[in-house]
Amino acid sequence: MNNVQKLEKLYNLVGEDQLSELLDITNKTLKNWLKEEVIPKESTVSAKFDQILNSIANPPKSTSSEFTFIDLFAGIGGIRRGFESIGGQCIFTSEWDKYSQKTYRANYPDHHPVVGDITKVDSALIPDHDVLLAGFPCQPFSLAGVSKKNSLGRAHGFECNTQGTLFFDVERIIEAKRPKAFLLENVKNLASHDKGKTFKIITQTLEKKLGYKIFHKVIDANGFVPQNRQRIFIVGFRDDVPFTWDSFLHPGKGAVTMKDILHPENGREGEEQPYTEGSKASVKKDFIISTKLWTYLKNYKKKHEEKGNGFGFGMVTGTDTCRTLSARYHKDGSEVLISRGRNKNPRRLTPRECARLMGYPDALKIPVSNTQAYRQFGNSVVVPVIDEIARIMRPHIIKLVEDDQGKIIEQEDLWKIA
Repeated sequence: MNNVQKLEKLYNLVGEDQLSELLDITNKTLKNWLKEEVIPKESTVSAKFDQILNSIANPPKSTSSEFTFIDLFAGIGGIRRGFESIGGQCIFTSEWDKYSQKTYRANYPDHHPVVGDITKVDSALIPDHDVLLAGFPCQPFSLAGVSKKNSLGRAHGFECNTQGTLFFDVERIIEAKRPKAFLLENVKNLASHDKGKTFKIITQTLEKKLGYKIFHKVIDANGFVPQNRQRIFIVGFRDDVPFTWDSFLHPGKGAVTMKDILHPENGREGEEQPYTEGSKASVKKDFIISTKLWTYLKNYKKKHEEKGNGFGFGMVTGTDTCRTLSARYHKDGSEVLISRGRNKNPRRLTPRECARLMGYPDALKIPVSNTQAYRQFGNSVVVPVIDEIARIMRPHIIKLVEDDQGKIIEQEDLWKIA
């Protein structure tokens, strides 16, 4: 592979902004190199290319970490947080959205770059790891007839049913790397999609084709955070372990309410631009919805109520829990509007409040626009839920890691005897 080919490969792997930063050149210079296929000081740059590729395939591993994991469809790193909290080290990250990459990198200044589209990443480039984490998007699974596939000379069975979906990339990486454990996250409806056929394909692939023992559960985040948010989690182990969801501790619905995540606006917290301002850290007026939008939302709700539907905005106060925060929140904020009192237009949550609603600490950096921040938090996992799942997975992960280390030592001893 010559240097131009290496440059093109890296560009496809990590994207323009990140590669320019890693090479310490401008985006314009990078574009010129690619366009003209001419790289000045090739010998110097070649060493950088090799260094970047090596940092992806062979990242440095900390001696203080108890296990390693990879973070696929990483978003802004919500799942990662839970597994770092139990002693894990992230050694590979993939996230295709450049704005999510920006937030992720701002909060995790790793020794490995964030790789983009996982569908374009060869499994050989992914380092060996103990645990695979993936909040994979669910795309429809094809269930075309086997006989027709055979007549056309196409793959069928597991291969047919997962090809062309993002779950296939999870499958191929698990098959290639054989991690000791995994955690997959998706929307609750995954279990009922296509009358349950989609979920059946996933579980059969994980169990029968890949040979993992799996455990799934739908968890409502209400109680961990003041939000009704149901998601399905699939835990898998390569070997038999006494894992059980009975160990999962839920604080109970309503354990926290909106007042726990809203800006108090009384001076108890400091001003945070561009969300709050002044000595009382009052929420900026930018987040109050316009009279035109408020009138539209009220009329929309009234129209559907008259039809017997439940469509419309969701208004909450400090003593409430709220609806599920979605990635569309930036459009009108209608699913979670904060009451400002009688005869006052309500307001949207600020991005910092959204971060809190998803269980992120205030130390989280939000380096993107409000629109992008709303999308990112609406797509995120609830961090305290992941913390609890990681907690109950930990003893089984550590046991499997220790077992593997014991086998390696035993093999080394046999070599010495031989």
